[in-house]
Amino acid sequence: MSTCYIIDTNVVVAGLLSAQADSPVVRILDAMLGAAFPFALSPDLLFEYRAVLLRPRLVKRHGLTAEQIDTVLTDLARLAIVLKPPARGSLTPAPDPGDQFLWDLLALRTDLILVTGDQRLLEEAAMRHRVIAPTVLAERLWH
Repeated sequence: MSTCYIIDTNVVVAGLLSAQADSPVVRILDAMLGAAFPFALSPDLLFEYRAVLLRPRLVKRHGLTAEQIDTVLTDLARLAIVLKPPARGSLTPAPDPGDQFLWDLLALRTDLILVTGDQRLLEEAAMRHRVIAPTVLAERLWH
């Protein structure tokens, strides 16, 4: 079974906000849109992408309309492996209850790896081998 990645909201948002075309987050977002590697998402993660991207302070920074955001998200959903975690959730509590849906996704399959810039998630001992920074994914994909 090959590795499949879950891309956290902070990576997608940073990819849309960064002015550096060669930054890991921009390259990851571009690669997602180009179906260059397998990635998974859930309805909850897609909803979070949209909710965060539509925050007024972020809209001012990225300049995208709601329709443009929906187009990007539709493209991502079309290219992703869409997973639905069980209603009971995972046995492992997330370090932040707001990220429990990410932990629940990780619990679905052993081939899933979360890519995040969230230091709390990166430092969580229980999932250390299942959570990586965007720079690590970029290194794996392009070096």
